[in-house]
Amino acid sequence: MNLIIVGAGPSGIGLGILLKKLNFHDFLILEKEEIGASFQKWPEEMKLITPSFTGHGFGMLDLNALAPETSPAYTFGKEHLTGKEYAKYLQLLVDHFKLPVKQAFVQKAEKKEDTFQLYTEQEIIESTFVVWATGEYTTPNLNSFEGAGLALHNRFVRSWSELEGEEFTVIGGYESGIDAAYHLTANERNVTVISRTSTWNTAKADPSIALSPYTKERLEIAYDTDRLELLDNVEVLKIALIDGDYVLYLSDGTTHVSKTRPILATGFIPGVKQIQSLFEWENGMIPKLTSQDESTITSGLFLAGPNVKHQNVIFCYIYKFRQRFAVIAKEILDRSNINYSNEVFDVYRQNNMFLEDLSCCEVNCEC
Repeated sequence: MNLIIVGAGPSGIGLGILLKKLNFHDFLILEKEEIGASFQKWPEEMKLITPSFTGHGFGMLDLNALAPETSPAYTFGKEHLTGKEYAKYLQLLVDHFKLPVKQAFVQKAEKKEDTFQLYTEQEIIESTFVVWATGEYTTPNLNSFEGAGLALHNRFVRSWSELEGEEFTVIGGYESGIDAAYHLTANERNVTVISRTSTWNTAKADPSIALSPYTKERLEIAYDTDRLELLDNVEVLKIALIDGDYVLYLSDGTTHVSKTRPILATGFIPGVKQIQSLFEWENGMIPKLTSQDESTITSGLFLAGPNVKHQNVIFCYIYKFRQRFAVIAKEILDRSNINYSNEVFDVYRQNNMFLEDLSCCEVNCEC
């Protein structure tokens, strides 16, 4: 096998579609569960924060599309899809483009000389190149502070309406934290959000580091219910269970008591941690990559998806990391001495899906 893609989520499927368009077929996509499994696990009420719109006929590709001629907005008639709806979109793409997806859990990956060996429960699969595209939703950050295990990570919530109790504490004020607060207040629960930063007041325009407009709008709705309290610029240092109550020790020296299990909305760790020895790491959390999104210490191993970062550019949304599919595909085909049509890459460039110059990616707004 020339190439193995690990993960049948947006990055793995998006890259697979491009390879098919380039008439490259010597690859396999491995997925440990079902296609779009991470989206299937979203809370029932959670939706994509990036809006979908059928603008590709005017040179404006749907922000959540994975191929130039597709649009989730057209398929579902919605701007903001639920996790289950987006998983269905992924399945439609796999079926339409006849992508080679195989259910298999990669337990370990090694490189011996010029060949990768991927160990699954059934077999060892060998490949010249590997693209790790597992995302991060299956690896929640559960140990961000002492006693964090006493809290319930939002990753494990199936529906906010199912949680019992009248008052809730949410730890984390970014997208998932405010999403939790919005749905809990909509279910007539009182909510306190504790955030170490004031994401809702930042002047930054990049939604990778500031709340998206969709989330800001819902935050205002939640705040207007008078059921929401925001505690910003304070950090939870520890949680202790005392006489049935959850006591949160805060960085300003105060404590906060929650009658219900606190909601942990502190994000995720990179899914690539499973093969962390094959990458160099910055601050233990960011995998170091070449300009082609390749491991700096393991030749032939590429990273696709929300864990890709270059300098100050964070590719954590679909419309961002889909810009790098073509970079990886071109590099692999060039090294394999495989002929391909430049017209395909031209189409991807025209649709802002082939980002080679990383110097143009600062997000600034003047008003």
